Amino acid sequence: MSDQPGGEHPTDRESPVGEPVIRQDPAVAGEEAVRFDPDDPESLAGAADTVARFAANSAGGEDNVYMLRGAAACAALVRGTGSYKTAAERAGGETTVSFIRKWARVHDLPRSIRRYVALGEIAPTAAKHIARVSGESRYLLAWAALDHDLTVREIREIASRVNEGASVEAALDVDGIDLGRLAVSLPPETYLRLRRHAALQGSDPSDVLDRALGEYL
Repeated sequence: MSDQPGGEHPTDRESPVGEPVIRQDPAVAGEEAVRFDPDDPESLAGAADTVARFAANSAGGEDNVYMLRGAAACAALVRGTGSYKTAAERAGGETTVSFIRKWARVHDLPRSIRRYVALGEIAPTAAKHIARVSGESRYLLAWAALDHDLTVREIREIASRVNEGASVEAALDVDGIDLGRLAVSLPPETYLRLRRHAALQGSDPSDVLDRALGEYL
């Protein structure tokens, strides 16, 4: 199963914990990415130090890649120590169990969502709330956040409704947000053909696009 166009839709991370898949992608970040190996004592010590510094500075952090690195360190530290509590104790300083848990979940998000975090289109603080929901709700909430320019507060409230049992669609509807509504810009020739085809078929253009994308994807 792969988080790639045309593939299935993994709702959790597939690459190894601590692996800098997004952070080392030149198209996204291109940094000299640090890899955190939960099975290597020296690497785990580096993860603990990174988490401690991250916990002390993340509140005012504006560097999305830096925050993804902190999330990777949190996840690796949990994997290497065996529990959130032990990981927090190992990092020390201002690190709490809650802090470790929240950011480790961000590291566990699917690659396609993490990419938008690295690009700055989804705020890391918003990603924490997207990571609170499970399954395909993660995708739906992430894409709605992008398409409707949702604030962190709105995302937090929607995630809470989902965790209380609402569907993402129902949780968004509370705020008058239409799940699946997407503005699309097309070249004039494609636009002409779409409109003409829809008119001749007696269909709405969105139905034509839905069918076409269903076949393509």
